[in-house]
Amino acid sequence: MTAPSSAGHRHGTGPDRLPPIRPAYNRHTWKEIAHLLLNLPVAVFGFCYAITVLTVGGVLTLTVVGLPLLALSLLGARQLGKLERARARALLGVRVEEPSPLPPARGEGAFQRLWTAVKDPVGWRTLLYDAIRLPWGIFTFCTVLTSLFVLWPVLPYLARGLANVDRAMVRALLSPSDELERRIAELESDRGVVVDTAAADLRRIERDLHDGAQARLVNLAMGLGLAKEKLLEDPDTAAAMVAEAHGEVKLALQELRDLARGIHPAVLTDRGLDAALSSVASRCTVPVKVTVELADRPAAAIEGIAYFTVSELLQNVSKHSGARSASVDVWRAQDRLLIQVQDDGRGGARLDGGSGMRGLADRLGAVDGLFAVASPVGGPTVVTAELPWRDREE
Repeated sequence: MTAPSSAGHRHGTGPDRLPPIRPAYNRHTWKEIAHLLLNLPVAVFGFCYAITVLTVGGVLTLTVVGLPLLALSLLGARQLGKLERARARALLGVRVEEPSPLPPARGEGAFQRLWTAVKDPVGWRTLLYDAIRLPWGIFTFCTVLTSLFVLWPVLPYLARGLANVDRAMVRALLSPSDELERRIAELESDRGVVVDTAAADLRRIERDLHDGAQARLVNLAMGLGLAKEKLLEDPDTAAAMVAEAHGEVKLALQELRDLARGIHPAVLTDRGLDAALSSVASRCTVPVKVTVELADRPAAAIEGIAYFTVSELLQNVSKHSGARSASVDVWRAQDRLLIQVQDDGRGGARLDGGSGMRGLADRLGAVDGLFAVASPVGGPTVVTAELPWRDREE
């Protein structure tokens, strides 16, 4: 029989060795005990605050000062929730993200700003947290304080169990909703995209009018004025000037039609996506096959976005793809309108490639749409867009 290695006994590596002794009351346990003892004063203050706010604010809402007082009280509840999250981080190690701040008031009236504060779900959840905490605070304080003298051998386990309940309450009532916060951030971003897009469109229309049709109409007015002066003195020259002005009128009308088509084409309003996209495809420099399979027409706004998306994609096909053919497919899948534009060009299209793809993706994202580009070098390029389906109001 071989004697056990003395080295193994010395270093605690043998199979018959017990684990090293560790103190039951480590710093994490003391932090949990401190948190549970602090529950009572914090809960008393929070309970008094919540009951006062709900009672006084509820009664005074019948008066002029009621709504402002309730709004201020909910803002104060937000601060209490912030302090509770900080206490949970410091003593319980609970990492809870801060909720989004109230949206800034932009041109809203005083009543609308007050109503936004009164509807704040973060403030109301904090009041609920404070209102239900008093019995729990009394229980944890009395249990931990008694256990320090009577049940101290099992207090670390007891404190861990009670602290876990506190952790669950903080996460349930004081943490932001991940989905809600994500949605709020998306909507804030989308609102900025919509505003920027509308401003860019207005600048484009103004520039097209100023540099195109307006300039031609000014030249037309000057030409007709000169022709009027020469009408009696030199009828032949006047006739030539009138003929030139007639040509300018035709060009100005064409530019105005193109501008109107860029704002909202009449064929889209009158005949729908099939005819409007066929008209766009006919102006493309490569042959385009258009297939629209829609039993009903979507809402006008969705229809317009779909039209301009395809229009810009086909312009990219004409300018950048070097393709010999292209296709446009539009169909409905449950509550989504799907668009797919494909060409057999050189490929290499990217969202950050400077061909307007990023702008299209932002515009579709602003209405809960999706935009995907598959364009390997050498082609083919397949662009898929999705839009939410909304029924058309007659």
